[in-house]
Amino acid sequence: MNWLQALLLGIVQGLTEFLPVSSSGHLEIGQALLGTSGEENLSFAIIVHVATVLSTLVVFWNEVTKLFQGTFTSLKWNKEKDYVAKILVSMIPVFVVGMFFKDQVEAFFGNGLLLVGVCLLVTALLLALSEWIITKRKSAGHEVGYKDAILIGLAQACAVLPGLSRSGTTIATGLMSGVKKESVAQFSFLMVLIPILGEAFLDLLKLIKGEIVSELDLLPAVVGFFAAFVTGCFACRFMIEIVRRQRLIWFAVYCAIIGSVAIFATIC
Repeated sequence: MNWLQALLLGIVQGLTEFLPVSSSGHLEIGQALLGTSGEENLSFAIIVHVATVLSTLVVFWNEVTKLFQGTFTSLKWNKEKDYVAKILVSMIPVFVVGMFFKDQVEAFFGNGLLLVGVCLLVTALLLALSEWIITKRKSAGHEVGYKDAILIGLAQACAVLPGLSRSGTTIATGLMSGVKKESVAQFSFLMVLIPILGEAFLDLLKLIKGEIVSELDLLPAVVGFFAAFVTGCFACRFMIEIVRRQRLIWFAVYCAIIGSVAIFATIC
């Protein structure tokens, strides 16, 4: 992988991590088009995922700071502790998948674009359905509850498949369960911080120990990291505004088109 390929893939990762179009699916498509090797793909995916997590921290710095202070500076149960508890509840399904089905999930990656295409069509269906439901809803919705947290967590666990958008799936699930638009977008982005940071930390340890062989050079790694970080900051802010304005249908159309093209390219 050269620096230009890393730049393009970093931009793809940064934009699609937060937009409801599946970062893993687009990264698979991008890597297939650019012809990068499998070992480089795994190392690169680790690096750009860390970059997008850091971009989330930048965008939600004030919210993260308040949650941290409210959780660790007070002994009383407060709204910050309650919110963190809901995030922890939402992590249970993906924790189970990561602990017991990690190898099976990783086996889905790098096996062509057919699964990516199918999952993109599922993403399109979820986005379109959530858009239709919220246009019919009479109330503004409610804040995230514990039941909503576990449902959104289950959606996140399913979204480990390439092509099934994590942000699209979790936001659509939250909207369909009646959560406020502003609340579900923030919760969707904050709930992923601990799982991705934890997974990235474990993968980085494997890289250091040599358990994961990497042929990725330093320059492409650095270029990809900063490309994903900068575009991730932009995409995260943009997605929050998109959810507020109820414009998910356009992403549903996009996912349907890209998914159909991926399936057609595989079959033909």
